[in-house]
Amino acid sequence: MATVDYFERKLDEKRRLTIPPELRDRFKSGAVVTRGFGQYLHLYPKDVWDNMVEPKLDGDILDERVADLNVQFRTGKIEQSLDGKQGRITIDQHLLDYAGIKRDIAAIGVGRYWRITSV
Repeated sequence: MATVDYFERKLDEKRRLTIPPELRDRFKSGAVVTRGFGQYLHLYPKDVWDNMVEPKLDGDILDERVADLNVQFRTGKIEQSLDGKQGRITIDQHLLDYAGIKRDIAAIGVGRYWRITSV
């Protein structure tokens, strides 16, 4: 299977992002889109979110750093399954606004997730 570390797409009029066919198996459990650490978005396969991110967010209840991470990653978080053959997810407008994305996006592989930015 080919490795896809970077791809560019245009969102359609319904704010749908088409996942490259080479990556769709990675998203068979679904997709999670969150705010990133900066003015960009994170795109996680749902199983990566559940097994790697969620445990990190479930830290000490009195740890302010953990609380800040929860606010950062849960504000506006969306979870979806890819639609049928087209392999698309819809990104909510408030997330696009946060990242300054109008229509053209770039997705850069960052280990097990992708950083989504405006082109």
